Amino acid sequence: QVQLVESGGGSVQAGGSLRLSCVVSGGAYSGHCMGWFRQVPGEERETVAVINSGGTAVAGASVRGRFTASKDNVKNTLYLQMNSLKPEDTAMYYCALDLVRRSTCYWGDQYYGQWGQGTQVTVSS
Repeated sequence: QVQLVESGGGSVQAGGSLRLSCVVSGGAYSGHCMGWFRQVPGEERETVAVINSGGTAVAGASVRGRFTASKDNVKNTLYLQMNSLKPEDTAMYYCALDLVRRSTCYWGDQYYGQWGQGTQVTVSS
């Protein structure tokens, strides 16, 4: 059974950096799309970045140029490097896996069927 476990969240001041990790276990999913998402209570979940099987990542407009998604297929780990953090980046961050192997990754979270438990990121001004 596939499991995703995030880590690396915490509290930082604006302008700081954090690196989130997401370890995938229980199967070989390097050929699948994965994504990072975030959610603030009372708001809709937002797609932060999506990365394809080849490691090409696309970041959302609100984080582009500051956040970078990457992965290490040997370690079965997905990363999100977050630089120049802003208070509006405060949220619970989740990694997710598309259980369907696709040639093109979708942006919408409804395509990602397996989720981690989330890790909280808090940015203070």
